[in-house]
Amino acid sequence: MNTKDSILNIARETIALESVSIGNLATLLDADFADAVELIYHSKGRVIITGIGKSAIIATKIVATLNSTGTPAVFMHAADAIHGDLGLILEDDVVICISKSGNTPEIKVLVPLIKSAKNKMIAITGSKDSFLGTQADYVLNTYVAKEACPNNLAPTTSTTAQLVIGDALAVCLLDLRGFSSKDFAKYHPGGALGKKLYLRVQDMSSVNKKPKVHLETDVKQVIMEITESMLGVTAVVENNKIVGIITDGDLRRMLSKADSFSGLKAKDIMSSNPKSIAEDAMAVDAMEVMEKFGISQLLVEKDGDYAGVVHLHDLIKEGII
Repeated sequence: MNTKDSILNIARETIALESVSIGNLATLLDADFADAVELIYHSKGRVIITGIGKSAIIATKIVATLNSTGTPAVFMHAADAIHGDLGLILEDDVVICISKSGNTPEIKVLVPLIKSAKNKMIAITGSKDSFLGTQADYVLNTYVAKEACPNNLAPTTSTTAQLVIGDALAVCLLDLRGFSSKDFAKYHPGGALGKKLYLRVQDMSSVNKKPKVHLETDVKQVIMEITESMLGVTAVVENNKIVGIITDGDLRRMLSKADSFSGLKAKDIMSSNPKSIAEDAMAVDAMEVMEKFGISQLLVEKDGDYAGVVHLHDLIKEGII
């Protein structure tokens, strides 16, 4: 077997082993999981998540997921906790301790301190009979038969299981809270994801020029209006109502058909009934209209009046496309 085949086989075996272990997690779920979700949901405090080693890294990811889906969470490293960071835990906080074995020295020191403060504690562990498992109020079982590591030592399958249980917690809490895409947008204002959820057409069209001509505007002025706006388009309006549109394409078609454009008016070359969109529509809605009709500009309306233009380039610039 060549080296590439060997690498691919090992990768496939790793994925297969981890997928079987993850699938088995569903059979390990019990009433403790549901009770833990309800405890967090009804809590007046935050979720404090702690761990050591690789479990600490998983804890930080679960914290991030909870925070972004409406459940306030804070990471506390187990080693730092016993050297001063226990002050992070407030009276109404729920503590989640993550540990594969449930018997690490830091966990054995930390758990009694948490219990003495009377905070409710949830264990995410692969050993229900461990010190952590027996001391916690609720145990979320993440037992795995074998690590993907060929020596069965490096945390691989076990940390994946912890991560999946964390995701399951977050999704259940999200559902209980009725967390919507609008709520999600509040926590994700940056980047393309956030913009898809909150960016509106007017946020882009308001910074563009608003090219417009009238039915009787001569073609030379039409060309100047399109050129000056740098949007490749102008609206044709009457009483500030959209009656047509003229694009660069319309001008090219005109030049290919006529030897002279002297005497031609906007009404002679415009396209009637152009596609338009309300300025308070979402930017993603504008993208869908452009994709559906194969166009690169949309005229924008506010309360039925012409309000500007949104261009495909605006969507690209904002990362919507």
